[in-house]
Amino acid sequence: MNDDDDTGETAHHVTVAERAARAGGDVALDAFRTGIDVETKSGKTDVVTQADRAAQRRVIEVIRETHAEDAIVGEEEDELKTVPEQGDAWVIDPIDGTNNFVRDTQIWATAVAAVDDGEAVAACNHLPALGDTYVAGDDGTTLNGDPVSVSEKTDPEAFVVAPTIWWDFDRRDEYGNACAAIVDRFGDMRRYGCAQAVLSMVASGQLEATITNVYAHPWDSVAGVHLVRQAGGTVTDVHGDRWTPGAEGLVASNGEAHDEVLAAAREIRPE
Repeated sequence: MNDDDDTGETAHHVTVAERAARAGGDVALDAFRTGIDVETKSGKTDVVTQADRAAQRRVIEVIRETHAEDAIVGEEEDELKTVPEQGDAWVIDPIDGTNNFVRDTQIWATAVAAVDDGEAVAACNHLPALGDTYVAGDDGTTLNGDPVSVSEKTDPEAFVVAPTIWWDFDRRDEYGNACAAIVDRFGDMRRYGCAQAVLSMVASGQLEATITNVYAHPWDSVAGVHLVRQAGGTVTDVHGDRWTPGAEGLVASNGEAHDEVLAAAREIRPE
């Protein structure tokens, strides 16, 4: 396959990812702030709604219109839970930030990423309640159609950093360590409750970095990691190695002081 073919295929995947994310996001938005019933899964803060399931089905319907045989990795129902190392796949989260969704908070996203042999090639994080859509192929990242890039700040004391993913009740000491490490090293801290939104914010320069030592499910991470990388940022695991699905932790930054961000991440669970 020549370069033109590769470019055309990537553009096609970008189009499908965005179309699917918007379609699923529309389904979720129709249920937002309607008093929808809430169920719990593995714990008191691990919640799900019928909107999650309906939105995921809609995302899959759109993908299947053009990619009937591709693998689907999805948070809900019986879809795959890990990213295949070989072949084409789609990684989707119908509502990332369901705790925000059920509390009528607007920071939640429908995330869709296309993956080839384990590597993302296209991604869309659609935040319908905010009216923001982040998209990336192989030539940069856009927000609502306009090119964006990671922050150019270089001084860690001017950084705004977010702890992300979730430390459950048996790991609250690590949650506290993450917050302390950020407050000690950087200018300010945010906590948004939606990993894909946070990664999108790093990609667009709204945040300088985000850290966690927790395993990040692919639906919480793959699309956003691709956005950050295409926007010029750096994403590693807690050991400083290039982040891949299944890695220990996730450390994403604008790349200007990644070693300092890594140092903060390593303080979450001191050796």
